[in-house]
Order: sequence, then C-alpha cells, then structure tokens
Amino acid sequence: MNVKTKKYKLESGTYIKLALKNVLKQQWWVSLIVLAICLGYLWIDNIWWFIGAGIGAVLYILFWLIQFAGVTQLEQTKMLFEKLAYEITSQQILIKLNAKQGMPIKWDQIKRGHIGKDYILLTVNKAQLIHLPFRIFNSDNERKFVESILKRKGLVK
Repeated sequence: MNVKTKKYKLESGTYIKLALKNVLKQQWWVSLIVLAICLGYLWIDNIWWFIGAGIGAVLYILFWLIQFAGVTQLEQTKMLFEKLAYEITSQQILIKLNAKQGMPIKWDQIKRGHIGKDYILLTVNKAQLIHLPFRIFNSDNERKFVESILKRKGLVK
C-alpha cells in the first residue's frame, strides 16, 4: 500500500517544542545530575546548591532551545519548513516538495517513532524530525497503516 498525504507545512514553533521535548526525553539522565547537585545540600547546608542546580538546568534547556531555534534559520534546513507532501510505503518515506523534487528516507534511517494524541513523530536525529499530524492523512485506514508499519519496524511499542 502507498499512502499519499496532503501537503503540510511544519511551523517553526511546533518544531522547536517537539524537538526540545524529544531531546529532554532522550537525555533524561541530566535530571539525575541536577538532583545530585541538589544533594550537595546534605554535605554542606547551603541554599546555593539548589540555586546552582536550577541555574544549570535553565542554562541546559536554554542551550537546546537556542540550537533548535537556530535550525529554523539555517539555509540547509529551510526545506523542513516548506509545504511538503509525503508518500509512505513499507520500504521508505518519500518527502516531496513538488511532483518533480523529493527525497527518500529509508526506514532504517529513522531512529524512533512516537504516536501522539493527534500526530506521528519520526526522529531521524536530534535536529531532524518528521511530524505527521493525523489531519494530513486522507483516511483513518492510511493512518493506521502507517502506525502498523512503525510497529512492525520496531519504532514504536
């Protein structure tokens, strides 16, 4: 089966929010470092352990926020934020700018997938995401077919 979606433009704000959420999920262990710094309070009784950990956490989140905001401005990634259509098969995802220009992505290039409340998110790397809202699919059967491909490939559980 070949699933052809409607054209969709990923907004930069949506991209930044999804990418930040994705990287924080991937790097959950950073919260353990913040917690370890806070536990310094048990060693030396001082409020600065909590302030330092808070500042570090804010700077960490700010670092990734700036990175993802910068991606939206780069010339190399402008294609991610244009109106694109997708052709999805069990072999690949074809990202089409128009009828003549497109880029195939094999399923083995996808690191992980996530099925949200109203979207499917495919992670190629930390900065490259494929966001497929349910509204771009022509029918529920097409969406369910894509979800079954993701489950069969082991990208979602």
